[in-house]
Amino acid sequence: MKVSIKSAEEIALMREAGKILASVHQNLAKEIRPGMSTADIDRLGEDMIRSYGCIPSFKNYLGYPASVCVSVNEEVVHGIPEKHRMIEEGDIVSLDAGVIYRGYHSDAARTVAVGNISTQAQLLIERTRESFFRGMKMARAGRHLHDISRAIGDYAESFGYGVVRDLCGHGIGSSLHEEPEIPNYRKFRRGVKLQPGMTLAVEPMINIGTKDVFWAENGWTVVTADGALSAHYENTILITEGEPEILSLTEEEKEAFGMAKA
Repeated sequence: MKVSIKSAEEIALMREAGKILASVHQNLAKEIRPGMSTADIDRLGEDMIRSYGCIPSFKNYLGYPASVCVSVNEEVVHGIPEKHRMIEEGDIVSLDAGVIYRGYHSDAARTVAVGNISTQAQLLIERTRESFFRGMKMARAGRHLHDISRAIGDYAESFGYGVVRDLCGHGIGSSLHEEPEIPNYRKFRRGVKLQPGMTLAVEPMINIGTKDVFWAENGWTVVTADGALSAHYENTILITEGEPEILSLTEEEKEAFGMAKA
């Protein structure tokens, strides 16, 4: 397996793609409210992406029909926006989006609370996000890919959550999906050695109940097998000589989460 090492010029383009996507997520999350349709969310997201002169990574990718994957409650990922699917008070909504900036991709996801949600749902969102940052502590040159996977999975499973195994993170660059695949759970093999210049999309998908999922009839939407809530958190990252650079965070998020500024 060959994992691409990005040049300084490529990293600069991916850094800008990540910055734009971070802003899109921040602004889109502010717009989510009861009474919107998931199609409304997708339209807003696409308009935001294109306002930066970027192309939505997901639209028409392998036939996916929208720019933002909008997954509600028990939907894990790849929810297809629909004009008749309405958002309600108490829902949790996972927004997964990507942008193409001058030929290079950034990919990120957030799970957003709609109004007042249950304590159980809030903890799921927070712990899913924290599992990502636990993984980041292992995202260092010289370590191995599955050190990240182990840190994510062990943290999430310590709460009794189900860590989805049928889907994983991935490399990213001039293609949306590149090598390597990045599991979110402990593996017996170490995986590839991490090197500066690797760019990865790390994305924990965590369920309150079972880890098991199924694909809906539309062929895209992945749903928890027991109907329990699921949360998703993803960023595009760069492996460096020191701490990883998280490309798809706003400066406010970097400060809040204690990450070095780009």
